[in-house]
Amino acid sequence: MPFVRLSLLQGKSPAYLRALADRVHEALVEAFEVPHDDRFQVIHQHAESEFIFDDQYLGIQRSRDQVFISVTAGRARSAAAKASFYRCLVEKLSVSLGLRPEDVMVTITMNTAEDWSFGCGVAQMLAGNTPVPGHRQEA
Repeated sequence: MPFVRLSLLQGKSPAYLRALADRVHEALVEAFEVPHDDRFQVIHQHAESEFIFDDQYLGIQRSRDQVFISVTAGRARSAAAKASFYRCLVEKLSVSLGLRPEDVMVTITMNTAEDWSFGCGVAQMLAGNTPVPGHRQEA
């Protein structure tokens, strides 16, 4: 049940933005143990003055194509699953969009079932709460 925020400089086409979102979701499904139908993403495009980063931090040469990807997930993943996700993600973005691996920064934040309400004022993922019809709860 990840919630994904994609942040980048404004000016990319709708097709680019859709491909970016699609490749991120594909990597989550393939390498981060996310069900295919579990997709919640928001794209934030920023003016130059609102998008600030060090273009050489840790010796990585970043460009104006920098993308920040923030994943909030409700279940812990292993370090190996996270590393696999990072690799899968940059490969997909490189092949599909020509995005340099140096321009992809990812942060992952974990929380618990009580931190999620998918609507109706209910924490659907808590034991004893009525799940949403047709939803597979994560273990």
